[in-house]
Amino acid sequence: MAKSNSSTVKVRLVKGLRGVQGRHRLSVKALGLNKLNDVRELKDSPQVRGLINKVNYLVRVEE
Repeated sequence: MAKSNSSTVKVRLVKGLRGVQGRHRLSVKALGLNKLNDVRELKDSPQVRGLINKVNYLVRVEE
């Protein structure tokens, strides 16, 4: 059974965390992003989308 790519989303950290609110820093950490240009492939769910929307100015999303 083949996995469908449409159920995942790639998230890349494109901006540094210096001077960012503490809650936003924690949201980025919850997404699994640590350093600049880190990329994670995450399951596309409402929880992940909420985290991405909260820090949309720090990350780039590739579907």
